[in-house]
Amino acid sequence: MKLDERDSHLLRLLQQDNRIATSALATQVGMSTSACWRRIRQYEEAGIITGYGARVNPEQLGLGFQAIVHVQLTRHDPAQLVAFIRAVEARDEILDCFATTGQSDYHLRVLCSDIAAYNRFLESFLFRLPAVQSAQTNVVLRAIKSGTVCHV
Repeated sequence: MKLDERDSHLLRLLQQDNRIATSALATQVGMSTSACWRRIRQYEEAGIITGYGARVNPEQLGLGFQAIVHVQLTRHDPAQLVAFIRAVEARDEILDCFATTGQSDYHLRVLCSDIAAYNRFLESFLFRLPAVQSAQTNVVLRAIKSGTVCHV
């Protein structure tokens, strides 16, 4: 789907506040409400918009420990990779998982209540996965920038 400046503006507005009324969006981008609604549906159908949600403060939910975990795998056979990915997808503590180049194969962003809960996560889950060779943890001291807006 080819995007023009109006599309970019509309997508930025939706990313900043997904609760904004379609009529308000339409006014801000210079479209009719029905045309704006149709355009949003097109983004959804094309896979440009993949979902909607609320940003929450993890500390207010009792999740005060955050870490970036650099995971190195023992081997890269397809069955082990599929098992690793399925296991990671099933864990609530893991917010993000990225396959990367470089020294580590995967980078996980993990949220837990505290260091003890994180230790349990490592011992009862991550280190028990056959594909995992090693994991290095960087504890997040504070978030400087955490974005959800993709500029197009």
